[in-house]
Amino acid sequence: MSIVWELGLVEYAKAWELQRKLHRQRLMEEIPDTLLLLEHPPTITIGKSGRIENVLVPRETLREKGVSLFFIDRGGDVTYHGPGQIVGYPIMDLKQRQKDIRRFVHDIEEVIIRMANDFSIRAGRDITHPGVWVDGKELAAIGLAIRRWITMHGFAINVNPNMAHFSFINPCGFKDREATSMSKLLGESFRPDAVKERLVLHFSDIFDFPFDLKTTN
Repeated sequence: MSIVWELGLVEYAKAWELQRKLHRQRLMEEIPDTLLLLEHPPTITIGKSGRIENVLVPRETLREKGVSLFFIDRGGDVTYHGPGQIVGYPIMDLKQRQKDIRRFVHDIEEVIIRMANDFSIRAGRDITHPGVWVDGKELAAIGLAIRRWITMHGFAINVNPNMAHFSFINPCGFKDREATSMSKLLGESFRPDAVKERLVLHFSDIFDFPFDLKTTN
């Protein structure tokens, strides 16, 4: 039985430390495949292939706005996290999934596409870049780290975050693309809890991931 943890709002550094701990435990087969679902306070992360130039405001401005900045070990470029966004960190053993990284990313995209469709959002893929897109705008970002075939990091779905904070970055390094959110697309306010149930059900279905749901409450 796999585990889904709903953790609420977690500071980025604490979540990153937790991921590393769970990665070690999964590698030693002390825990089953695990999915962490949470939100972060306003945070910008820069992946291994990212460039600081894709952060468009000075660090002093980020501090004034209460936005943290981290250089991290996932793939990809610059991403924003904040309240109103569902962040998912799958800690999963790809040795049990044919070591197929491309399929893993494709399946994460499929989970999010199906969830969006449940809310009448016609989302899709961009063959040039991982993630989930609606009319050329990024609804969900995907960035992974995989060590010894155990995954870390994952995806971030914009449900109802502060979209003004995306002006601080070139999302995923794109200068000519914008981010969007479920609330913006539908013209009404959504809370992440309203869509999380559908997300978990699709994740369970696509990954054959029977799970035990746990919370920190």
